[in-house]
Amino acid sequence: MQFLLLLLAWMDFRQAVPGYRYEFPRDHFNHPDFRTEWWYYTGNLRSQDGHRYGFELVFFRQGQHRDTPSNPSAWRVDDLYLAHLALTDIDAHTFRFYKRLNRAGPGLAGIDFDTRRIWNGNWEARWEQGSDRQTLSAVADGIRFSLQLMPAKPAVIQGENGVSQKAEGLGKASYYVSFPLLEVKGELNGTKVSGTAWMDHEWFSNQLESYEQGWDWFSIQLDNHTEFMLFQLRRTDGGIDPYSSGTYIDASGHTVHLKRTDFDLQPVEYWTSPKTRARYPIKWRITIPPLGVSLQCAAAIPEQELVSEDAAGPTYWEGAVTYSGSSSGVGYLEMTGYLSRMKI
Repeated sequence: MQFLLLLLAWMDFRQAVPGYRYEFPRDHFNHPDFRTEWWYYTGNLRSQDGHRYGFELVFFRQGQHRDTPSNPSAWRVDDLYLAHLALTDIDAHTFRFYKRLNRAGPGLAGIDFDTRRIWNGNWEARWEQGSDRQTLSAVADGIRFSLQLMPAKPAVIQGENGVSQKAEGLGKASYYVSFPLLEVKGELNGTKVSGTAWMDHEWFSNQLESYEQGWDWFSIQLDNHTEFMLFQLRRTDGGIDPYSSGTYIDASGHTVHLKRTDFDLQPVEYWTSPKTRARYPIKWRITIPPLGVSLQCAAAIPEQELVSEDAAGPTYWEGAVTYSGSSSGVGYLEMTGYLSRMKI
């Protein structure tokens, strides 16, 4: 009976299938008829004296119930809102992270298209009306920032036929939009900073398949004005899923879809977390033969693991990285499933 109730609950949500007609700016905001949605902001910053930082601010929405429209209470739980905030002080070799879990309640958290706002407490992403310019703001112990983000390239729809496929079968996919190059200016802990950021927005209703252990995801912003998004899905048998894929964005903003056979991601050095004993690859060799690309990816510092102390969120590694090789640059690396299977 419990399995049947769970199945019926999942059937209340739509699936990501080919043929979706994207509409912006509306699709930059919430899609409550899908089970899971997230807005990821990551970036690399420098102060005026050259001090380096990495930051992450992510908002998750997890649909819970869609069968209580008659419940008038502001405290009913239609969705749960989880948020993560992290700051890597690269040159000081320190890493701070915080999380929040809220229901919407009387304005505690949410996504509102009319006001162009995504928030959880006083962590917020706010879009300018009539513009793709955004302001991120967050306050926590040892972190206070207000950052203005301006796209240097247009938004990219990831995948093929409007979906980013994650496994065999209709609906085993996500709708996935990225801003691959955002110019950043603002203040961090009272100091002026500037740099670049990347934004990902995905919405979907399926989790990983039982044979998929986790993923390795790379954002790559190179000095030659090109960008890449690459991800590989690791299988429980040690293989890489054929639905791993990526995107190449050229200097003018045009995109090329990359299939699993177009690129290779090889770990070359590992770090073992003293908190969880998870063993993460923190240096990688990346080759993309069709484009003549050969890169080395290195974590800015090893200690960029976000540890969950309860079942309210995942434990994963996400942090600032640098690239060298056929070109140089910066970006972010996310690795899940090294401790246990990722569930959002």
